[in-house]
Amino acid sequence: MQEDTSSAEKLIEKAETYSKTTIELIRLKSIEKTADVLSFLAGYFVLFIFIGVFAMLLNIGIALWIGELVGKAYYGFLIVALFYGTLSLCFYVFRNQWIKDPLNNTIITRFLKK
Repeated sequence: MQEDTSSAEKLIEKAETYSKTTIELIRLKSIEKTADVLSFLAGYFVLFIFIGVFAMLLNIGIALWIGELVGKAYYGFLIVALFYGTLSLCFYVFRNQWIKDPLNNTIITRFLKK
């Protein structure tokens, strides 16, 4: 009878060790996936900042150039603003199709990548 009890205790001890190891493995894998997704997003965020600064300076130059062509500097800024207003309206209408869905798919793909 004593031998059955020790076998059961060993089995319970191995099951506890296995469950603790499994939980630790899941935790480490989730940390790895989270770090992968965050580093991916951080890289794109930095790239987005640089592109944003470039685009801003380029648009100021274009607005000044258009303003010089039409005779008043503020007309150039108004034309550029109208262009971006129209572009913003298009992005608003198609935001799920162009931005949300592809970004969600990319993040999910990153999390599920082995």
